[in-house]
Amino acid sequence: MLDYDEEAARYDASRGGEPRAAAAAEAVLALLPAGTRGLLDVACGTGIVTRRLAGRDGLRVTGVDLAAAMVRRAAARLPGAVVRADSRRLPFRSGQFDAVSSVWLLHLAPTGADARAIVAECARVLRPGGVYVTTVDKAASHNVGSDIDAVLASRPPRAARDEASLVDSYAVDRGLVPAGRGRFPGRGQGRSPRRTLADLRRGWFVTLPPGEPITETFAARLAALPDQDRPRPDPWFTLRAYRKPEAPADA
Repeated sequence: MLDYDEEAARYDASRGGEPRAAAAAEAVLALLPAGTRGLLDVACGTGIVTRRLAGRDGLRVTGVDLAAAMVRRAAARLPGAVVRADSRRLPFRSGQFDAVSSVWLLHLAPTGADARAIVAECARVLRPGGVYVTTVDKAASHNVGSDIDAVLASRPPRAARDEASLVDSYAVDRGLVPAGRGRFPGRGQGRSPRRTLADLRRGWFVTLPPGEPITETFAARLAALPDQDRPRPDPWFTLRAYRKPEAPADA
């Protein structure tokens, strides 16, 4: 697992920068209902997407992240609007926000229980009538059918904490109902063999620890691919939206 305090300095440049952030923000905003005024962006990272969410007229955005280095960068982009906290224990009152987003978070959950806890907290701080928007199936999104994907296909599997059907079940368990879907391109994230090999060496792939014999086998296969610096196609990421029903009117 990557250390996101160490990753903060290169996070934006290594993940598509502003073009990818713009695509993500536009897709999230498209799923928010009219009249949304307060948004919580959970796992805001460097704030590169959060800042674009905050650019929508009339929308007050708060960011939250656990990694201190990420929070510092996000706070520089959104002064006074970023909090350091664990997404499984959000420091906000119930029903505080009109909308909640978590982009590229649930796949990082150590266990299914952690992913469930994150969704539960996002639902708790959401007001009745509000919408929770999250990415799902992130790992699968990176499989674009390239020669790199063919090399990586036989690596040891890891359970996908953000599998769409699981996230659906976590949301339903908290009383949320499906409210829409979206997709957006991971601009600038098309993998090249050389870049994938570098990611492999620094622990990007959880089931291939750096320095292990199995990891070196995959490294050799990646190094043997043609066009080492040619990016393969960009991934497409998937969003799911869930609405918190309004409280029933008194009889």
